[in-house]
Amino acid sequence: MSAPWDVTRAAVVGVLAGGALLLVGALVGRVDVALVGAVPLLVAVRDLTRRPSGRVVVQLDRDEAGTGAAGAQSAAGSRSATGSQGAADAPALRAILQVSVPGAAPAALVGLHRGGRPAGSVLLAVHGLREVHVVVRTARTGPQEVVSADAQGVGPGAATLGDVTGRVTHSTLVLPAAAPLREVPLPTRLRGLTGPHPSRRPGEGGDLRDVHPFTPGDRLRRIDWRATAKRSPDLRELYVRREHALGEAAVVLVVDSRDDLGPDPRTWGLTVAPRPDDATSLDLARAAAASLARAVLAAGDRVGLDDLGVLRRPLPPGGGRQQLDRVRHALALTHPEGAVRARLRSPRLPSGALVVVFSTFLDDEAARAAAAWRRAGHRVLAVDVLPTLRTRHLAERDAVAVRLVLLEREDRLADLRDVDVDVVDWRSEPAVALATLARRDRRRIGRAAPR
Repeated sequence: MSAPWDVTRAAVVGVLAGGALLLVGALVGRVDVALVGAVPLLVAVRDLTRRPSGRVVVQLDRDEAGTGAAGAQSAAGSRSATGSQGAADAPALRAILQVSVPGAAPAALVGLHRGGRPAGSVLLAVHGLREVHVVVRTARTGPQEVVSADAQGVGPGAATLGDVTGRVTHSTLVLPAAAPLREVPLPTRLRGLTGPHPSRRPGEGGDLRDVHPFTPGDRLRRIDWRATAKRSPDLRELYVRREHALGEAAVVLVVDSRDDLGPDPRTWGLTVAPRPDDATSLDLARAAAASLARAVLAAGDRVGLDDLGVLRRPLPPGGGRQQLDRVRHALALTHPEGAVRARLRSPRLPSGALVVVFSTFLDDEAARAAAAWRRAGHRVLAVDVLPTLRTRHLAERDAVAVRLVLLEREDRLADLRDVDVDVVDWRSEPAVALATLARRDRRRIGRAAPR
């Protein structure tokens, strides 16, 4: 049998004070003083006679009736890709809190925690079993804790308290939202003989290449009778229209999962965790990669995914709606794993692919890999996903240290631009920057129809 609950200090004080007043009133013959002491004494005795015993049970389950973790993924909207998502626009994560107390206990004190930090406490009238819907909003993506809860039973009149239960946690996987993009740049070379983009190779399905005399192997339906009538009125020679072949682009998204940095530099260590309403660099990288994957796949091209932070088999390039789901799920599972290990060489990529590197570029690893891919002939796009920093509250020494780190980062990005690597800042209008790069490619000589 479970032990009875502990008596509170307030109940003990009430019993002692009521007994003392009742005794004084009886000794001095004051009925009014005795009645003043008798009332709290009787109430305290009544509450103590109903002293509960047993354990409080707390459970957290997924809220199937609400939007849930999966249904809230697309609610983030386009702002999540730029890191300017507000608290009201953040996706809602829902859970059901179930609190069960022994029959005589009327209430329970429930403490809620979020991200290892206290989120508040509430006194619930339970009377057996009660379910409460918990809704939290987050700017974070990936595996995360929705809410943690513990409870302490409160006896009748708050005269007794039960033991605090162990903390229970409900976690979920938040997929990154894919924001719409206008245009995305293409690699310098296209693959295959079919696809949505015209190439410079002769073939079928693309734009007009030239008008050429008929040769064995040409199809009769390609004869241009107007050009034939103009160039050979006696029909001694036929002329056919030749076209450019179509091709598809291969894009490889490379995420640097070694850093998961928030906008507050004080959280860059291992002692303080970023706040749940602050999107970290890895959250921006997930959203940016999902947005680019959506735009590339919508154009009929192929997308693959790799990670610089871990040594595992990459997601090979593929197309279609299912590939977007696979990319988003793989991005959500991407997180820092253990100690950082330097790669001896950059990962191997498909030939002629557009490589998009998502990193904070606070060290040389991602920049070295991007430069190596550019020297290998790939077109490389470096996406800066470092959040906008909050440095006003920092001490002077910490502010100087952050400034030195950022200066080294700017030099690193400038070196990438010198080796013909395009750099895009995802914090400010990335859709405009990507569309500018795509239109600039069309204006370049020889880039209008990639091979």
